[in-house]
Amino acid sequence: MMASLRFLVFLLVLGASIFAAGHASAEEQQTDPRQRAQIHTELGGAYFSQGQLGVALDELNTAVSADPRYAPAYSMLGLVYMALREDGKADENFRHSLSLNDADPDTHNNYGWFLCQRGKVDDSIPHFMAALKNSLYATPEKPYLNAGVCSRKKGNDADAEEFLLKSIRLQPRQPQALFNLADIYFKRANYSEAKKYITQFFKITAPTLESLWLGIRIEHRLDNRSDEASYALQLRKMFPDSPEAQALRSGKYE
Repeated sequence: MMASLRFLVFLLVLGASIFAAGHASAEEQQTDPRQRAQIHTELGGAYFSQGQLGVALDELNTAVSADPRYAPAYSMLGLVYMALREDGKADENFRHSLSLNDADPDTHNNYGWFLCQRGKVDDSIPHFMAALKNSLYATPEKPYLNAGVCSRKKGNDADAEEFLLKSIRLQPRQPQALFNLADIYFKRANYSEAKKYITQFFKITAPTLESLWLGIRIEHRLDNRSDEASYALQLRKMFPDSPEAQALRSGKYE
């Protein structure tokens, strides 16, 4: 009797599960194709941010199947393929996204960064500038930062400085921008300006090997022995086996 009762409960639960799944599927089918594409694109973006690239691809392919003209899905596909190092597919999807919506600032910024990372700096800068043309773009500091970092890849510190300064005027708490400005001014022998930016860097983020090494050399040039010793202590403690720590022990600063 008890066995029969358990089997009946099992059937009821199974039936409810099948009904719920069917109901959800029917609901999705009734949803507007653009809305389905948006939902699956957002899911794809969430999985991408968690490093689950395979699941992200599944969601994004579902998105473009629901609405082949939904530009953000292709932009996100570009990012996923970029992470997978499938550059041909990344480039194709970024371009397709822009063919559907050439005014999207996020896509221009992401495509510009892709091009920069693949060594196509001259092609990347126009995309960063295109992103900035949209007055409603919520984070214009990002393309300025990216343009600055990419300009440095070609040794163009003059343009890099201009882009990076614009970026921190919009959002002062950007470690990457602060570090690059400190490095630019150090290389120009403008040590007081370099100190200003590396000090701001250390106020908002944890020190890195590169930032400590730069801080040491800046303070050494300014003859600030106390700050130099503080940075040196941190570098030796955090990165004892690094080439920089070995150079420091030998009294070499370049």
